[in-house]
Amino acid sequence: MKTTSIRLLPLVAALGLSAGAAMAQTGVIDTARSASSMDYQLARADRKFIQDAAESGMFEVEIARLAESKASSADVKDFASTLAQDHGKANDELVQLANSKKVELPAAPPRGKRKDVEKMAKLTGNEFDQRFVREVGIKDHEKAIKKFEKASANAKDADLKAWVDKTLPKLREHLAVAQKMPFVKKAGS
Repeated sequence: MKTTSIRLLPLVAALGLSAGAAMAQTGVIDTARSASSMDYQLARADRKFIQDAAESGMFEVEIARLAESKASSADVKDFASTLAQDHGKANDELVQLANSKKVELPAAPPRGKRKDVEKMAKLTGNEFDQRFVREVGIKDHEKAIKKFEKASANAKDADLKAWVDKTLPKLREHLAVAQKMPFVKKAGS
């Protein structure tokens, strides 16, 4: 009995190899492997952009919620409310996109951004309003627009590019509103 099983071993191995070779020739193995790899592969730059956008988006919502409660100007409160709502919606969409692309997102904004929120929380009145509009409404949105324009031009993933192109007009709209705030001109004078 042992002699028979030892003689069959080369035959079983040969059959296994020939079946594998036949499947590879027909593309069954390669197609399955490449389809599953395509589901999980994302260009490094696209992955990095998703993670950075998530961090920025979380910061925008957090700082906007702070401004909703701390701002002294009704215009700034309204602007902050719009930011919180728009960035919250964009963040939700980005989470769905990241999940579908198997991209792990950070749990919170980076330490530097959290410190920015803490610094802003110490400000009050007109000083808070001006700093919020200048730093968040203008500077942060100018930076974000540049990053999103670059991602729009360079993104390899079609779903990411579609999200970027959908989000970019809102960022431009936020910047335009911030630039029109009346006290922004006073702050720059």
